[in-house]
Amino acid sequence: MRKPAPTKYRSFSPGGIVGYPSDLFYEEVAFIAFHFHWSLEDILNLTHSDRRRWVEEISKLIA
Repeated sequence: MRKPAPTKYRSFSPGGIVGYPSDLFYEEVAFIAFHFHWSLEDILNLTHSDRRRWVEEISKLIA
């Protein structure tokens, strides 16, 4: 097995998903649910980038 390539912040990159702050995740879900009345299942099925985009779009509407 090959050793992972070095990165800027550590000597190797283990790969995988880097954590996303759970508080921020819950805030995004609650924000979308409150404004669009979407189900939890629908919101959880969104990708991270789609969820962030909807948060941005809702923010524009309420500004």
